[in-house]
Amino acid sequence: MSNLSDQIRQEWTGLQQLASKIPGFSGYMERESRRDADRLLRDTLARRFEEQWRRLPDLQRQLMAGGMIDLVDDLDNATMRLQTVIDRLRTTSYGYAGFFDAVKINEAELDKIYAYDNALADHVGHIAEAIDALASAIGAKEGVVAAVAHLATICREANDALSRREDVLTGAI
Repeated sequence: MSNLSDQIRQEWTGLQQLASKIPGFSGYMERESRRDADRLLRDTLARRFEEQWRRLPDLQRQLMAGGMIDLVDDLDNATMRLQTVIDRLRTTSYGYAGFFDAVKINEAELDKIYAYDNALADHVGHIAEAIDALASAIGAKEGVVAAVAHLATICREANDALSRREDVLTGAI
């Protein structure tokens, strides 16, 4: 995460670099850089989750074609959970409150937020693996119930990670 923040900082304009030398303003500029990095990370995560989400309608069709219609609703539940993760990533608060906002996010809280964001990156891989396992199970026509349940669990865990992130932002943690 610090690499992304460093890259953004390197792209500052001359005015931003000068302003960062004003006492008290450099911390603000650093937080703005972190906010940009946070936004870029969340946008990237949302796109990666969406790539996985796009794979699910085909699996639903395969379930129906294979006569496993009773599992379509369960897979739809996992699909909706994953869509919720995507929507929340796109709309949740940035990892920093504005300069004049009433709620301020300090450095330690930002570090916690970034830890949750990094964990979310791991969830993308877990979801991809769960979707792969489900596709294999559908093809083999065995273990499909467990594979759907596992995917739903992984999607719920990603949602829970987002909730903990929001708890940091609201001061609940």
